[in-house]
Order: sequence, then C-alpha cells, then structure tokens
Amino acid sequence: MKPAAQLSIAAIAVALALGAGYWAGTRDAGHAAAPTDSSTLAAAANAGGKKILYYRNPMGLPDTSPVPKKDSMGMDYIPVYEGEGAGAGQDDAGAVTVSPSRLQTLGVRTAVAELRTLDEPVRAVGRVAINERTIVDVAPRFEGWIERLHVNASGDPVRRGQALFSVYSPELLSAGSELQIAERLQHDAATDPAAAESAKRLADATRARVSNWQMKLPEGVKAGSGRLTFTSPANGIVLEKKAVEGMRFMPGDALYRIADLSTVWVLADVYERDLARVKPGQPATVALDAFPGRSFAAKVAYLYPTIDAATRTTQIRLELANPDGLLRPGLFAHAEVATGKAASALTVPASAVIDSGERQVVLLAADEGRFVPKAVKIGRRGVEHVEILDGVSEGERVVVSANFLIDAESNLRAALASFTAGKDAGAAAKSYSGEGTIDSIDLSSNTVSIAHQAIPALQWPAMTMDFSLAAADTAKGIAPGQSIHFEFEQRVPGEFTITRIEPAAGHSGHQGH
Repeated sequence: MKPAAQLSIAAIAVALALGAGYWAGTRDAGHAAAPTDSSTLAAAANAGGKKILYYRNPMGLPDTSPVPKKDSMGMDYIPVYEGEGAGAGQDDAGAVTVSPSRLQTLGVRTAVAELRTLDEPVRAVGRVAINERTIVDVAPRFEGWIERLHVNASGDPVRRGQALFSVYSPELLSAGSELQIAERLQHDAATDPAAAESAKRLADATRARVSNWQMKLPEGVKAGSGRLTFTSPANGIVLEKKAVEGMRFMPGDALYRIADLSTVWVLADVYERDLARVKPGQPATVALDAFPGRSFAAKVAYLYPTIDAATRTTQIRLELANPDGLLRPGLFAHAEVATGKAASALTVPASAVIDSGERQVVLLAADEGRFVPKAVKIGRRGVEHVEILDGVSEGERVVVSANFLIDAESNLRAALASFTAGKDAGAAAKSYSGEGTIDSIDLSSNTVSIAHQAIPALQWPAMTMDFSLAAADTAKGIAPGQSIHFEFEQRVPGEFTITRIEPAAGHSGHQGH
C-alpha cells in the first residue's frame, strides 16, 4: 500500500461498505456514500434472518473474528452466514458440500458409528526361549571313562532311549562282581538259611547302590565287565555336548544337555502401565520377523514378579506349540495379548479420526453430499476401531476413506476446501476484474500500484493497493496515470497477481515509462 495520503483515501472509501449495489455502478472512487459502521452491518445481516457465524478477513487471509472488526487498512471484515461454505471459516463451522462426481473421484467411503466389543490388545516385543521345563542333563553319578560316542555333535536330534555314549567304570565293574558273587552264594547256601540270608542282603545292597546311580546293570556274562551304554532320557535336541571319547568324568559332570522344543516360550516385555490389563490365561498372537505374514497362537502363562527399573517393563511368559520346529530360541518376536473387555463401546473405524495430537475431528455425513467436521473425544484404541466418548452418536455415519484426509490439524481447512462442489483440487485460481488508474510501476520488483474502483466480487471498496505481475511484460505499453481495465487472480491467501492489463475504453495509452 501507499503511504498515509493513500490510506486516508481508502479510509474514506469504507463508507461505501453498505451499498454493494451502489459500488457496482460507481466509476469514481472519490464519490462518497452515507457512512456506516460494522455494528450497522451486523444489524442488517441479522435482520435478513440468517445467523452470522463469524467474520473473515476481506483480503482472503486466514484470519477470522467472532465480532465485527476492521483490518489494518480500515476495511470491514466480511460476515459469514450459517449454511455458507467452510472454505474460509473456522474448522468446525458450517457444512461442506461435495458433488456426486467429486465423491466418486475422491473415493469417499463412510461407516456407521456403532456399539461393539473393542479389541484392545497389549503389544509387546520379546524373544523365543526354550521351555525350561523340558531341559534335561545327562550326568553320571559315578566315576568312569568314555569309550565311545554314539551322538557326537551339538544340535543333533535324539529320541528317548537312543544310545548316547558307552563308558567304562571300575565302580561298575566292582558292583557287577559283587552282585554276581552274592547271587552265587545265595544259590549255593540254599541248605543254610543264615548264609543264604546274608548273601541275599549283599545282593540287595549292591542293587540299591546301582539304583542310586540311576543305572541298571546288564544281565549275563557282561555283568562284571564294568561297561555300560547311556541312553537319552527324552526326545529333543542336544543343546550342549561336553563328552569326548577317552575323557574321564567325575560324578555329577553334565556330559549332555538335551531340550524338547515341541513347545517353546516367548518372553515379552510389557510396560508397567499395561500390567493391569494382562492376566494369565489370556490368548495372544505372536509374529516373527523370520516368517513374514505368519502368526502363531499362544497364551499368557505367567507374569514375572519384578520390574526392570531402567526400562519400566516387566516380563510375561507366553507358551506356544512348535510342532514343526520353526520357532528357534533367540528369534525376535512381536506379541499381541488380547485384553478386550466384554462391555460394548461406541466406536468408529480408526481411519475416520483426524488426530492432530491435541484435537481429534471426524467428518459426519449429514445427508446427500454434505459433510460436517465434528470435534470428538476418543477413548481406548483397538486394532481397527477407536472408542468415541463424546461428539458422535450411535447410527451416525462418518467418513473413513478419502484422499483429502490428513493428520495435521493445521491443514484441516485446506482439506475441507477441496470438498467444495464443482471444484477440482487442481483447478486454476478464480479470476477477478476491475477498473482503475495506474499509480506507479516498479519493474525491479515486478509490482504495480493501482487506484482501483470497488470490486463487488471480493466485497472490496475503492482503494489503492499493490499487485504483483504474472509476467514482466504484462504491463508493457502502460504508464502511470493511465486508466485501465485489469484482470487478476488470488493465487495464495492475501496475494493477488495481475494476469492482464489493457487501456480502459475511451482512453489512449501512453508510450514509454
């Protein structure tokens, strides 16, 4: 804008605000009308029977006011009435109308707000672990030497009763010899009850000693050889193998560790805020990065009694079957524990909520082609649905899918503007025209100052203001002081660009600048 003198002219022109029809027929910006103020305008608007929702900036800037006011140039803010488009309004004011063709182009889909049992899973991450209840150690209870290995590698699968290794032990040899002697004496002393009883006690003591070793001496001629073969006590895989042919072992040395992996655990970390929702026996689903697209059924078996002070989490134990052996200990796992409550709640699809973090909004489908933005209060979140505590009633329809939906509250106004019936998202900016006089031209900044007459399409009074030029040669052949007809566009809020200038009818142009 020009300095104070020109602003004074613009201030006088505010008096033309009431007579919009008079502006359209007036060609001289110096003519004056009966003065009026914003309160008079508000009274006239209310007299028309329509409710004023708010007042918007007359220059198209994203600024509104709940009461009448003027901008920095003295121009009255323009009232927006109930039922008018929401493009320049507040976020939750008015309805947005969408043409049927636009609905199809956007792919708008709606869903009904309804009562349902909300699935409310607790999500956690963890790792696959061995079921500790299936681990067994093979540890002889006597001293000896390993003569031969039948299973000689960690990771080998074994079956219950399968031979693991053969040993030689002097203790076994001694026990076998004692048992043979005692049995022979018992047989030979059949006619002497006292001797037979002594031989029987010796044989029973030897068998008890061998039983305490959890061994069974072989029958026959090899009973006193001191050699024995150890077998696997369970089905599974060999986790650890310390046995080596020829090595000496002492009582209690664990030579093999075997685990059954037909069932495994998942140890998952749950945040303390979710602990009250997790209970033993609840069903769960486990997904593994190693097997995309697959899920495994599990259940909560145990909640550990301590919390990690650093991570504020506690471990839970999930149990699941592993018949195919796909779940290897150490695999990274994602777990979801189903903790849904039996009570129904009013819900909408999660995609219906536009969430800025501080405020949540849904678009209500009011009737044919009309949508109303509505602030809501949300509660629990499920996998696909969100609980609505306030703002939507059961049976109302909400928009769940359209390419205009965005997550940022700051862009909601622009999203709603794209709904306007008959307008395409990529359509050109609306064009306006006016009459006026060139005040000055500045080709270095590609701007021109024009003292223009009233422009009813924008509810502008006559005033002097700056415009940008669409191209450097747009003002070619036009000089200051010349009366012109010009066309312009509002390409961004508050900025207007002249696309065409021509001398006004009946006026000749000046050559040069």
